[in-house]
Amino acid sequence: MLSVRQMLSEKGSAVVSITPDTSVFDALNIMNEKNIGAVLVMEDEELVGIFSERDYARKVILAGRSSKITEVKELMTCKVYCIDPSRTIQDVMELMNEHGFRHVPVVESEKVIGVLSSGDVMRGVVAEQKNTIESLESYLLRQ
Repeated sequence: MLSVRQMLSEKGSAVVSITPDTSVFDALNIMNEKNIGAVLVMEDEELVGIFSERDYARKVILAGRSSKITEVKELMTCKVYCIDPSRTIQDVMELMNEHGFRHVPVVESEKVIGVLSSGDVMRGVVAEQKNTIESLESYLLRQ
């Protein structure tokens, strides 16, 4: 089974982060530039939250707030579930499914080393299934 570490090595481990006092508008610009749906909120090297498109839609637009004057710390999700790189793709899927989110920071020795999205997980599952099918086809052709 594919490990989180393997997924990060294939995807890359670049971490995009902002500080808690970043304006929502600036956070959205960064997310747009990087083509990502969530950004980690870090204070020094400590993970203090995560801010996603969902947070924006629900806590800014629907609440009638202004993205230019609202700071991320006012709306970020503070309880961030993380995963160890030794865990499997199955573990990531279960964590995402159980808690209803689409981005999971990967943390090793209390340091963020990457982020996996639901899209990354889906690509990993598809690649695993493809490898299994190819192995089975190869086995059957040798019989």
